[in-house]
Amino acid sequence: MAKKRTVRNIPQERTPVLELDPGVRVTNFEEVNCGYTESQALLESERCLFCPDPKCIAGCPVGIDIPGFIQKIGDKDFRGAYDVITDTNLLPAVCGRVCPQESQCEEVCVVGENLIPVAIGRLERFVGDQAIENNWVNVPYIEPTGFRIGIVGSGPAGMACAADMAKAGCEVTVFEAFHEAGGVLRYGIPDFRLPNSVVDAEIGKLEELGVKFECNTLVGRLFTIEQMIEELGYDAVFIGTGAGYPTMLGIPGDSLNGVLSANELLTRCNLMRARDFPKVDTPLPLGKHVVVIGSGNTAMDALRVCKRLGAESVTCVYRRTKAESPARAEEVHHAEEEGIEFHWLSAPVEVIDDGEGSVCAIRCIRMELGEPDDSGRRRPLPIAGSEFEIATDQVVFAIGTNANPIIGQTSKLKLNKWGYIEADESLMTSMAGVFAGGDIVTGAATVIEAMGAGRTAARSMKSYLGIRDIRPIDTVSTVFGIDTREHIFARVRTA
Repeated sequence: MAKKRTVRNIPQERTPVLELDPGVRVTNFEEVNCGYTESQALLESERCLFCPDPKCIAGCPVGIDIPGFIQKIGDKDFRGAYDVITDTNLLPAVCGRVCPQESQCEEVCVVGENLIPVAIGRLERFVGDQAIENNWVNVPYIEPTGFRIGIVGSGPAGMACAADMAKAGCEVTVFEAFHEAGGVLRYGIPDFRLPNSVVDAEIGKLEELGVKFECNTLVGRLFTIEQMIEELGYDAVFIGTGAGYPTMLGIPGDSLNGVLSANELLTRCNLMRARDFPKVDTPLPLGKHVVVIGSGNTAMDALRVCKRLGAESVTCVYRRTKAESPARAEEVHHAEEEGIEFHWLSAPVEVIDDGEGSVCAIRCIRMELGEPDDSGRRRPLPIAGSEFEIATDQVVFAIGTNANPIIGQTSKLKLNKWGYIEADESLMTSMAGVFAGGDIVTGAATVIEAMGAGRTAARSMKSYLGIRDIRPIDTVSTVFGIDTREHIFARVRTA
């Protein structure tokens, strides 16, 4: 019988992972984190206590059985670990790389009360990479229902919804405005954090489920949501278009040549491959001295991309301290290693014109932290007379996003005052048969939260269409494994 694990008898240190040397990685777009080897994954799996009431599952937005898949790793049953994860999460190789585990599952890990938490994200990535390497795909027996489902947006919310509806026997088509599928996973996250090959592999698994992708299709311009239901024959529609409309500060000079949003920078570099110019036809004029405003994950990506594109100096300006930075600690650490300069407690007040319509500097003001605001973080307050300038020829704004406006402008869906689609608890919108989830409903969130919304919408869509959901129901009695509420139940479709 295996010895019961306690905090005292497990490995005390988190298993380290190999990373590319900072001096080398700033010259290329290769992945920084090299991932666990088999021996490293096995060692880290020994740190899980297999708690009787695992808080980590509740800390995961899609409820992955984390102790279950870690135990499979410890048994060297890596395919079994993949089966456990993909019961609730279709994209382990993606989520293991980009999800903020430190503020979700790892934050509530019991081991973390005394030691560094179990590296759940690294173990998930290990399993996801094993699946890609060995071409593991879980394709269940699918009984066709005859229902047609339209998914607008191929990001994590749309992909999760598409997978569940395909498994339920529906004919699923995903519409993507860009020329390649993947949404924010493709255009927003650089290869050094999430290689496109990983995104391609995960999309391939969706295609094996029968999901069809229609790229270069801008819903709201080629056809509307109403037309999808009334004319194109879709029985239900899910909208997962995200919140990719950039926010600008509106300060003097923010329309000068040399000012752009992080969204444009990253989309040009990642999706349109501008980093390979002139081998590709997408130019990306970049200054020698770049200042990025903001300190979230998007800002970190923009900073590190500019460094790799050859900028001589790259500077981050953020109005709060490092402790309040919304970016993952790992991303800030990597940026520091790569030579990014940080101006904490600083806020821009003006972009300065060189006299010919281009940027020559940015004027900032020092800040101090006051009382907490609605976000729970201390409010930054300007210090009178503390203005200073940073010489620069490129300014990138990475201060958040707004709702993608096209769907709201071209449909009769009810929106809230910020332009996001309103949806009820089931994620049904104001239009019957139309559901929405992810950033287009909640505002910017994480990949795994968007996936959770996609799965919630799928459950609601199945209920709306009368498709039996095979999820276990804990709160009702069953007879021969069938929910008693479905006694002598049969689905009938009228002609």
